[in-house]
Amino acid sequence: MKNHAIARGALLLSLSVATAGAVWSWRGGATRPSTSKLDARPVEDVAAQAAAMDQAANATLIVDYRDDVTDADLAATPEIEQPVSRWSAEDRLYRIRFSSTRLAAEAASRLSHDPRVESVDWDTEAAIPPDERRDEVAAADDRSMQAECSAPVAADHEKFPSDPCYRYQWHMAQVGLPAAWRFGQGAGVIVAVIDTGVSRVPDLAGTTFVPGYNFVDDSDNAADDHGHGTHVAGTIAQSTHNRLGVGGVAFKASIMPLKVLSARGSGSMAAIAQAIRFAADHGAQVINMSLGGPFPVSAIGSAVKYARGKGVTIVAAAGNDGRGKVSYPARYPGVIAVAATQFDETTTFYSNWGPQVDIAAPGGNVRVDQNGDGKPDGVLQNTIVPGNTSKTDYLWFMGTSMASPHVAGVAALIVGAGVTKPDAVEEVLLGTARRPKAHAADGATSGRLDDHYGAGLVDARAALAKIRTGRGAGELGLGGLMALLGFTFLGRRGRGVGGFVRPGMGFIAALVVGASGLFVLPSLLSLIGMGPGTSWLGQATGVTDLATTGLLDGLDGLLPMPLRGSPLVWSALLPVGLTALLYGSGRLRGVLAGFGFGVSGALLFAAIASSFDVRIIPDVLDRPWLVANALMSAVVAAAVLRR
Repeated sequence: MKNHAIARGALLLSLSVATAGAVWSWRGGATRPSTSKLDARPVEDVAAQAAAMDQAANATLIVDYRDDVTDADLAATPEIEQPVSRWSAEDRLYRIRFSSTRLAAEAASRLSHDPRVESVDWDTEAAIPPDERRDEVAAADDRSMQAECSAPVAADHEKFPSDPCYRYQWHMAQVGLPAAWRFGQGAGVIVAVIDTGVSRVPDLAGTTFVPGYNFVDDSDNAADDHGHGTHVAGTIAQSTHNRLGVGGVAFKASIMPLKVLSARGSGSMAAIAQAIRFAADHGAQVINMSLGGPFPVSAIGSAVKYARGKGVTIVAAAGNDGRGKVSYPARYPGVIAVAATQFDETTTFYSNWGPQVDIAAPGGNVRVDQNGDGKPDGVLQNTIVPGNTSKTDYLWFMGTSMASPHVAGVAALIVGAGVTKPDAVEEVLLGTARRPKAHAADGATSGRLDDHYGAGLVDARAALAKIRTGRGAGELGLGGLMALLGFTFLGRRGRGVGGFVRPGMGFIAALVVGASGLFVLPSLLSLIGMGPGTSWLGQATGVTDLATTGLLDGLDGLLPMPLRGSPLVWSALLPVGLTALLYGSGRLRGVLAGFGFGVSGALLFAAIASSFDVRIIPDVLDRPWLVANALMSAVVAAAVLRR
């Protein structure tokens, strides 16, 4: 009996150490978001800023009133509030136009002291950086890839992806694709593209769209009339493995087009603020903003906080000025600021840098051919042709605008893998970023690299591998630990070895499935050449999740995205319900117990990781809910073990 106790104690200690290691690999060593970003501040000297921004021709203010302000209150003000869009009444965000900057400055001073006003700012202009506009036109003129990328490809079940011009997308390999796709493709995730709009070009035909909005014309038609937004959307979710064109990072994600920039590539900051709120209120989990301006706008800072509070991860371009000042909105707290790299993994000549840069991704450089493939080293996607929007083509663009959607796409992959809280998504992105070639020999292996790269180059494969294997090991370890504690408890209650159902292979198999699933399966399939394009497993996302990420993750993945994180799934309901139904079968008692302990481990790991939001339940109660249900599941499992 003493030997049994010693063996049990040694097993308990080793399992505890292994579990702690798995949990540390998930939570420890992560590069945290930059703390040096500055909040947007109310403009104290609005007249001086107006002069700096040359607002004489457009003396317009953005006024964000408190949500409880009534129509009667607005009617009583001396100003004439003009809606930014039809959503203005809901957001209480308005433009007020003046005939001169002097009158606008006087009104801004008065409004800033009005308790009904949350913020007042100049309605400055956001735009696509000029370098991108110039090189887009050059690309459209003489770098067409239409014929080559549209050439028909014979069915080839051994090749993945089958897109004929994927071989020119060096930028996909730089972010860890296609290796990451064996872990997930972003199914069900909604990514809002706040840009010039998005048009359904041929290579977006297989991509899912959800309703968006046009904040330029105040209409439901958010089609692109420039080309920039469609190109950005292609990097995020271009239709992939369709024997046409090129690929996208999270090709099973859905696109929400939000048009805030005109055909000239510029637009109002007020429209951007409304678009951010629209995305958060209509189900987006990720926002990409490949645009920027030099000045903070309080209404956008507030919108960013609002969206983050609703569980939205926000990504933006650092800017193309080639200087040490990150643009807004990338500069705001709560926004992941992205710098741009080229083929050799150095940051580009145009990319902005600074302490607010969080991460780097390929933005391209159409002026060089470093990989020697005879093509410019830009980012290649299918879009409408700038200057001739009736035509579509496969064009090479460059800019931090092209870098940002790579990160947004990887964020969508992470959200699709079950990590939905913005802080957790950001920690995975930064914590798995790799060191570029020029810094590969540096001593440090983690932490912030510098002001040009932030945490390093985004790495989709490492990010998803961490989620799949790190979470799987942690869940299985905690499940085994709960089972061992259950046996120990029963033993101390004097039941001895014969006092409870002995664990068998059914118990172990159910423990693995309930806790972590077959989390090593994607890697094993990859080793034997069964990629996501050649096996039934890669084509059935729900089944993939069930097999590779654990039962709770898999069941959650089968739900529509707005319902994911359901408290019915992330609870003890499943083991308790199965136990109630099957308890009378003596042969299944071991299986039921193993399953209960496994689910208990999965729930405990979810509580420790704090990586996703349990819907309906307030955020502060997420962890108590998960822990309470983990304990309930373990108690039920221990009760099943009793003879």
